Amino acid sequence: MGFFCGGLVGHALTMNELLRDRKMTPKRFANHFESFRFDDRFVFDVQDPHQFLSQRKGDCIDYAVLADHVLTHHGYTTRLIRVEMVGIDAGHAVCYVDDDRVYLDYNNRKYFFNLKRSGPSIRQVAKKIAASFEANWTFAQEFAFDYDSFNKRVIYTVVKIEPPSSDPDVIARKESS
Repeated sequence: MGFFCGGLVGHALTMNELLRDRKMTPKRFANHFESFRFDDRFVFDVQDPHQFLSQRKGDCIDYAVLADHVLTHHGYTTRLIRVEMVGIDAGHAVCYVDDDRVYLDYNNRKYFFNLKRSGPSIRQVAKKIAASFEANWTFAQEFAFDYDSFNKRVIYTVVKIEPPSSDPDVIARKESS
């Protein structure tokens, strides 16, 4: 007996399969992960993608970074967003897809509606994520991750108590207009 993943029985999903899938969409990506288990190890490092895929176990950052990598490869414009919340031991990371105005959330991978709609600003995404946890967010960051070097880099930070007009992503959009 094998497990079911991506339409194949007894077959572990691989990075090459995800990258070569010519029909890849955010929804199709999310559907591959509904049987993955949550890893509550609370490590702040991103897991090697091959380990994540073969063990079928990881956390929100493993999933978000992999989604960002795969969907960007397929031509989507994506952003990684991490939200810190009051009362939550660890923050939460998602992959936002600008093209579809949705984010992929590892906590929603088992549901039919596994993509969450949101406006594009970091603040809008942070509000939606915090609401899903029934928590209050304090700050959120857009960040980048590189699998070659395993380095994370913060791009923008939004602090809840600061006025929305000071949000770096809002200012950047105004400057590019």
